[in-house]
Amino acid sequence: MRRLQLTAAVTMAALLLASCGGGGTASGGTPTPTPSPTPSPGRYAVPAAEALSVADVQGIVARAVAEAQARNLPSVIAVVDRVGNVLAVYTMTGARPRATAQPAPNGRNLDVQNVNFPASMGAISKAITGAYLSSGGNAFTTRTASMIVKEHFPPAPNTAGLESGPLFGVQFSSLPCSDLVNRYSSAAPPASAFIGPKRSPLGLSADPGGIPLYKNGVVVGAIGVMGDGNYADDPNVTDIDDDAEEYIALAGSVGFEPPETIKGSRITIDGTSLRFTDATPANFKSTPASAPPFSAINNSAIGRLTAVRGYYQVGAPDPVVVAGTPYGTEASGYRKATSAEFANSDAFILTDGNGNNRFPVRAGTDSAEVSQPLTLAESRALLEEAFTIMSRARAQIRRPLDSRAQVTISLVDTRGQALGVVRAPDAPVFGTDVSLQKARTAAFFSSRFAADELQQNTIPDIREFVPRVRTFLNDETALTGKVAFSDRANGNLSRPFFPDGEVGRPNGPLSRPIENFNPFSTGLQSALIITNLAAHIFFVDGMNPADTREVCTFLPEFAPGRNRLQNGIQIFPGSMPIYRGNTLIGAIGISGDGIDQDDMISFLGTHFGGLRVNGAIGNAPPAMRADRITVPVGDRQARLLYVQCPFAPFLDTSDQNACQDK
Repeated sequence: MRRLQLTAAVTMAALLLASCGGGGTASGGTPTPTPSPTPSPGRYAVPAAEALSVADVQGIVARAVAEAQARNLPSVIAVVDRVGNVLAVYTMTGARPRATAQPAPNGRNLDVQNVNFPASMGAISKAITGAYLSSGGNAFTTRTASMIVKEHFPPAPNTAGLESGPLFGVQFSSLPCSDLVNRYSSAAPPASAFIGPKRSPLGLSADPGGIPLYKNGVVVGAIGVMGDGNYADDPNVTDIDDDAEEYIALAGSVGFEPPETIKGSRITIDGTSLRFTDATPANFKSTPASAPPFSAINNSAIGRLTAVRGYYQVGAPDPVVVAGTPYGTEASGYRKATSAEFANSDAFILTDGNGNNRFPVRAGTDSAEVSQPLTLAESRALLEEAFTIMSRARAQIRRPLDSRAQVTISLVDTRGQALGVVRAPDAPVFGTDVSLQKARTAAFFSSRFAADELQQNTIPDIREFVPRVRTFLNDETALTGKVAFSDRANGNLSRPFFPDGEVGRPNGPLSRPIENFNPFSTGLQSALIITNLAAHIFFVDGMNPADTREVCTFLPEFAPGRNRLQNGIQIFPGSMPIYRGNTLIGAIGISGDGIDQDDMISFLGTHFGGLRVNGAIGNAPPAMRADRITVPVGDRQARLLYVQCPFAPFLDTSDQNACQDK
């Protein structure tokens, strides 16, 4: 299979605007206040154990259907819980069965551009995006996502020349092939079928129509709507769109709105306020409080619940609405760590539903390639020190102001094997998979294996990225372990303009040229997983009996079913390779807050973790770091970046430049 454009049916369905209602009734849209959370013995409060009931989900779907009828746009409507379990997929009679991803600007499509897929995949992806990007401190929609993944931030005709969005590339996370996210199985016992976090059919979505749902002020899931058949993004935030999918999702969310104070529109990045929705309740064409009950619309001329292979097929013979799982419980796949699992009393871990830590702290597994792999004590020191830096750091994307950062921290060895995953209690779910992607990306591109393993790929397009990097850097030995690449440095090379945002400049060697670029085709990042995504679309479509494997990318395997990039790569900042002297021994990845905060936590966590074990390990020697590389740009030299830390980053000190000279 050459690439997804081959024959594909890839409906990149728009993410439903996910919203939740308090108490299961349409109460008219007054946001509920954030409740007092359960006290924590440390620095963080644990989110209250809230979840969507069956009645809640039924009401959400019914209100969305009423708005879709009023707008004459039959749609597919999906509702998920906070960890991505699909609670309902409702297909209205006459809804477009498929959706199409937007084409490349010049029409020469690569990767996932201009392909079509079942609309249900788009609706679920939108809902998961709204749930995964949100927390008790921030509420983000797929419109918010659209704003922060584009080649310029903020995206608008008059902002060409500005740098790319802060989460550029996040759309290729929580992929259906990932080894971190779980798969729903209708054959599994009910309890194990719903252990999260779950994968997203198309990764995360930037198509407006996905909105988070809150119950008593606690994020409990999201709604996603796919109706117009066009899976795209918002290229211009200076105007107000009349987006029917967004209105349908917003109507469904009535009674389950986030607190006004944490909506994306209350959060700024580099002085720019983010967008929550362009839809407003004042412009509803229906009256959500008067929507017919779910019992009147299911299995009727209006529509019905529909199974989605690999995501939603509960009950026999027909699907039924299911209740959400409270986040933070064993059944959700996330819970508080015991003192034996992690020293910090605030830590949360991923669990298998049977009480077992899925990613316990452990020593490196790569003794066949590394003379002195990370020891258990070193792994523990790195994770604990990074957690300490996080708990002192001032958050960028959380409200109220001066909240503490909440992120997920992943540690890997040079094989990309997880040596521990820990997180703050209310860190956004998306950061779980992304932090592991970031760690693996830094370890891979800093290793001696990168060029060789990319050139062993069977797809010529992927092999060609190696000579492009070598030509661009004027180094025929690039990607053989001489240089330490953080994700900030990898991101420099993965933008459609180099330097980032400067219109008219050539693309970075890991990116597509701007003529072929859009958020569905970013370059090496998307090329590596396009075969996986194609296989998954054919599986959901019923065209292939086998699903994509639980290993993204087709790199050489160091063991059966294991390669170094098992959940894909990530191309925005927040990871550092780890060294013993001049020898790469692993990497750490951080995700869940501002990119400078993520950078700082990974960099200082590595620094102080190394000091704690007597300086035996630490950040890359300065002479090896990618910021020693310059590239000719016109009549000047442009330097790659390695780490960028915020000024005055801590809540407990007045330190200004915490990363200097480390």
